[in-house]
Amino acid sequence: MACNRCTEQFELKTTSSKIYFISKYDELMKKSRVFLMKLGLDIYKVHDLHYIKVENTKEFFYSNIDAIKTHFNSLETEDIKLFVDYQNEGFSYKVVLNAKTFQNYINLIDDKDFFEIIKHQSLTSYFQPIIDANDNSIYGYESLIRGVNSDGSLMYPDRLFNKSTRNDMNFNLDRLCRESALKTAATKKINKKVFINFIPTSIYDPEYCLKSTVKWARQLDFDPANIVFEVVETETIKDQKHLKNILEFYRKEGFQIALDDVGEGYSGLNRIIDLKPDIIKVDRNIVDNIDSNELKYSVYKALYNLSKENGIKILAEGIETAYELETIKSIGVDYMQGYYFCKPMPEPIRKLKG
Repeated sequence: MACNRCTEQFELKTTSSKIYFISKYDELMKKSRVFLMKLGLDIYKVHDLHYIKVENTKEFFYSNIDAIKTHFNSLETEDIKLFVDYQNEGFSYKVVLNAKTFQNYINLIDDKDFFEIIKHQSLTSYFQPIIDANDNSIYGYESLIRGVNSDGSLMYPDRLFNKSTRNDMNFNLDRLCRESALKTAATKKINKKVFINFIPTSIYDPEYCLKSTVKWARQLDFDPANIVFEVVETETIKDQKHLKNILEFYRKEGFQIALDDVGEGYSGLNRIIDLKPDIIKVDRNIVDNIDSNELKYSVYKALYNLSKENGIKILAEGIETAYELETIKSIGVDYMQGYYFCKPMPEPIRKLKG
């Protein structure tokens, strides 16, 4: 049985519904009733819960959003849960189990631009070249996601994932990002390595959660060896066994693995040894001004020696100056990336200038 966390759609419908109000705090239940009475609504009760009936669910929330924000503070909107019953199923365990916080519904309106992007899968990828240090040729590209708003403007990754995190939508967004990266790379006819970010905490079971990613890779005729999945946010992963299972699934399918942001955080070296990635990407914070910082120089050198001793390729990201590049090369590097070479572009460059 497949998990639906990465495909579920959270939206407000224009149809009628019953809206149940749930809280473990009596005072919040009372405050909810006062609010509904002020709106002049009939209040019904079942199993110590109260609910209202509305003809147009979306209109109810949109027309009352300002009143909701005025009546309840942010702590209260997190402690009050709602269940919207569109099917008129009546009270059941689903009311409690599937209820979402009041804040979720507020976010649904405040972040409507984000939800429109998710609903219509309006995502595209920009590509930043990754350079082979041996001959300055383009080894591959990192795919960097962009959301496309209805007016054509872009929503950048920091805003996308900030909104998805607060709306518990990382499962959905992460899947769409992986698929968009593959589809856009195929459209741009990229025949080099494609580096694709993924968040391990957005994957429950790789067999199910990564099924669509594998499907699109095969359908678009990608050589699995040309796809490199970058692990991000590994600091937040407490279950290393789960992470290793995900990486083993990717490897079994023929993909390569890169560990991102290495050098940022105390457990970076332990993760390298434990996960044995094909490539480590040294964090921009280590590369920044490495030419004038002895400590950063030493950290990078240690990472380089560790990678060479274990057959791992090393990629220095975030290179912005000729001095940083010269220093990195003097220590040793396999691949390079940064604004010094090229910024992320909607149309991937095919050859470096000069």
